[in-house]
Amino acid sequence: MTETLDAVERTALLTAALRAAETGREDRLYSDPYAARLAGEGGPELLREVRDATFPKDAARTVPSTPDYNAIRTRFFDDFLQEAAQDPAMHQIVLAPAGMDSRAYRLDWPSHIRYFEVDRPAVLAYKEERLRDVRPRVDHRSIALDLTSPDWESELKDAGYDPEQPSTWLLEGLLYYIPRDDAHRILDRVAAIMKPGSRIAADIVNAAALTLPNMRDLLDVFAGWGCPWLFGTDEPEALFDAHGFTVEAAQPGEPAADYGRWPDPVPDRSEAGVRRVFFVHGRRS
Repeated sequence: MTETLDAVERTALLTAALRAAETGREDRLYSDPYAARLAGEGGPELLREVRDATFPKDAARTVPSTPDYNAIRTRFFDDFLQEAAQDPAMHQIVLAPAGMDSRAYRLDWPSHIRYFEVDRPAVLAYKEERLRDVRPRVDHRSIALDLTSPDWESELKDAGYDPEQPSTWLLEGLLYYIPRDDAHRILDRVAAIMKPGSRIAADIVNAAALTLPNMRDLLDVFAGWGCPWLFGTDEPEALFDAHGFTVEAAQPGEPAADYGRWPDPVPDRSEAGVRRVFFVHGRRS
């Protein structure tokens, strides 16, 4: 079924392959027993290309360590979602896009949580086939839609989402794949359907990460697949503030996002011309 996935959708197979590899490590930051089946045959091949670009045989690594980054990102957002779910007033979690994520199946959730997975039809159809014999551990709703469509809010509400109640949204692996204007529109629309005080988290790169020569090997891999990185910001807090959110941004390797696994120095935010990635987390104002 992978032939029905477009280029950006296929990156979900890469994420699943990275999570399967992490699960096999003795020092793993989490365990994802469904990642290998979700990665399928295509995921490991995508991972091989990323590894070749990340760890060249005859040169020093210049790009971020994708396996370590993905492990930290997954664990960071695991913790964020699990903490949010413990709030007795929090009844709704939305993953948009859901990709090959298996948190609904591999983590325990309080009984008051309704868990929405939003993604394009081909992604959810592939995922349903791969997990057809597995039951989610939560009240789980899959909604096949595109976040750029004109009426996705109505489809989400038809599936049981209540914008008058608090919600927690995770925009993981999304913003750097879409043009700047689309990123702003999506953040506006997400904010408009969230009750004030609701939670949000996302990951985003900085602007330099899109253009630095020492990022080229990794950027070329994604561009070659037909899904180049398109959007980044050096001021993630200001970006989200402009859309009605109050957030903090942590870089991998900082105390809030390390877990003993980030292999590189963490540049001060005042240092220009360096690659960065941010884990943004906060609330709807």
